[in-house]
Amino acid sequence: MISELSIIHPSAKIGDNVTIEPFVTIGENVEIGDNCIIMSGAKIVKNTKMGRNNKIYHSAVIGGDPQDLKFKGEETTLEIGDNNMFREFTTINRGTASRQKTVIGSNCLIMAYCHVAHDCVLGDNIITSNSVQLAGEVEVDDYAIVSGGVLVHQFTKIGKHVIVQGGALVNKDIPPYIMAARFPITYTGVNSVGLNRRGFTEKQIDDIKNMYRILFHSDMIVSQAIEKIETEYESSEIRNEILNFIKMSDRGILKGNDCSTKH
Repeated sequence: MISELSIIHPSAKIGDNVTIEPFVTIGENVEIGDNCIIMSGAKIVKNTKMGRNNKIYHSAVIGGDPQDLKFKGEETTLEIGDNNMFREFTTINRGTASRQKTVIGSNCLIMAYCHVAHDCVLGDNIITSNSVQLAGEVEVDDYAIVSGGVLVHQFTKIGKHVIVQGGALVNKDIPPYIMAARFPITYTGVNSVGLNRRGFTEKQIDDIKNMYRILFHSDMIVSQAIEKIETEYESSEIRNEILNFIKMSDRGILKGNDCSTKH
């Protein structure tokens, strides 16, 4: 069903079985996949491509211009996967010349009043609770949960299976599989409950805990901790995910919960 009270640009491509409620605006070069629902008052501004089974709630603004003074009107895009929900008053901006696009994967829940700025990259199965604010060029990896009211500094990276507790200010990179909270942002343990729910074995979770004990609860600097983990643990997807994230961190990782992590 497409309401006659909505405005759809002639260049827009609408898939099969799409519902567009009254007072929706669909701009130029927008592609909407099959079985999507666009609720009343929502706006998809331009140059946005979304997959199937997405639901955009009332008054969300998707694919808006970047809030960046360097943006000069260049043609950039927003790419969205399948099975996502964007709740009321969410705003998601297109990319800039920096990365050319903002990307959101599949099976994500972006709750009310969230903002995803230009050139962000979000993976799959991510939850951002109400009023999460992601600055430009933030990366959030698969299965991360960012709790309500969290502010994430530009260029920051949040790893897989991370949970960031409500109200935190994230200005350092957060390695995978852990919980983070407080200000300054601090390691508060391994996300054991989430990992267990997602099928990680008891041994895998114990290994993750022990690797982070080496990193956060020893007197070693980060480079020494990495060397010790590489020595004591055989190469595996989990070990390599942790170590590669830390090695590739440009902003530096968060502190341990005794704030003693050295670099």
